[in-house]
Amino acid sequence: MTETISWADFAKVELKIGTVVKAEEFPEARRPAYKVWVDFGGDLGIKKSSAQITVHYKPEELIGKQIVAVVNFPPKQIGPIQSEFLLTGFYDENGDVVIAQPERAVPNGSRLV
Repeated sequence: MTETISWADFAKVELKIGTVVKAEEFPEARRPAYKVWVDFGGDLGIKKSSAQITVHYKPEELIGKQIVAVVNFPPKQIGPIQSEFLLTGFYDENGDVVIAQPERAVPNGSRLV
């Protein structure tokens, strides 16, 4: 059963839109992944992370794509890089990640409401 949370709990999670500006292979990762740099605009600017999205996406296809990310987790060391956000998505029927993204462009830094 899913745990019920309060609005205050949900409000603590900062889900924001950003645009991928750079993506490259991440051969040092334990599981297939890319290094991804995303521009969240404003005070956040460009942040980097690791994302296990190699099945459905190629690095060059990610450039310019808007994504939904959690931006207020503490940084996490993943191999040689420090992950600064969590790219969100959904598992498909095979357990591979499909990126969560808006159905039309919105300003970078916009918060999910």
